[in-house]
Amino acid sequence: MSSAGLYDGLSAHEREALLRTSHEEFYDDGERLFDEGGYAGFCWLIRHGRVALDSTVPGRGQVVVQTLGPGDLLGWSWLIPPYRWHFGARAVGTVEATVFDGEQLKALADQDPRLGYVLTRHLLGVVLDRLQSTRARLLDLYSHD
Repeated sequence: MSSAGLYDGLSAHEREALLRTSHEEFYDDGERLFDEGGYAGFCWLIRHGRVALDSTVPGRGQVVVQTLGPGDLLGWSWLIPPYRWHFGARAVGTVEATVFDGEQLKALADQDPRLGYVLTRHLLGVVLDRLQSTRARLLDLYSHD
């Protein structure tokens, strides 16, 4: 998912409203953005660097299921209860990201259903991408048994 995708279909006014829910953050190599099972309150648009998504797989420990890079959107669990991360995430190298507040995004979507629809469609694409990447990674892991 690219940043262009996040803003596709939004008017300049809607983009500005979206950006008002955000701030910039930086992460050092190896720093965790969040842990699997933790409270999900944010999403990130990666501007620079890479982020590894990982999951605990019984008998194998923590396995990287996908690595995201510039332009990718990280985090959709803030949208759907119980608002818990389905994966963990850590910086690979220095990471610079725009961080969106999930509570503010939900309020914005409630106020502007068209913006909410566009945002939800984009996030569903992210969910589908993560599902396919996880499936491929697990098939790769277990095909060597």
